[in-house]
Amino acid sequence: MKLLIVSDIHGSETAALKAVELFKKEKCEYMLLLGDVLYHGPRNPLPEGHNPKGVAEILNGIKERIVAVRGNCDAEIDQMLLDFPCMADYVMLVDGDKKLFLTHGHNYSPENLPKLYGISYFFSGHTHVSGITKNGSLTICNPGSCALPKDGKAPSVAIYDNGVIEIIPIN
Repeated sequence: MKLLIVSDIHGSETAALKAVELFKKEKCEYMLLLGDVLYHGPRNPLPEGHNPKGVAEILNGIKERIVAVRGNCDAEIDQMLLDFPCMADYVMLVDGDKKLFLTHGHNYSPENLPKLYGISYFFSGHTHVSGITKNGSLTICNPGSCALPKDGKAPSVAIYDNGVIEIIPIN
């Protein structure tokens, strides 16, 4: 299974277009959205190409191929614009014998892992800092933010391809 993991779009039409372009180019089966899709949040500046309505239209164009979770900047009003469910705090996916846990990162995080057993991969965003680490047999991935990266890193997403994860800059 090939998946594009995207987090923290924060209403950037520019970032959403780049993510969908990469999704199609890489022939991913699903796009996993780790929250903070439309609203930029009170602590963040407006991202380049800020247009939440445009982001909704772009993502609705591939709605049947999106799996999404709620971020701390997502609200019920966002669900009214998006044609796919996005209000769950987490989602579990299964890829053969591998279990993938998807969350935004403000409730569950690498420092506060869920009490679920047998998880192979833990995906979260929220910090806007990309990285892949190991915790025993658990692989932890933060794809970073495709719109508002922090820590001097480039805008990025991640690709999961049959158990292999890679952080991809999307400048």
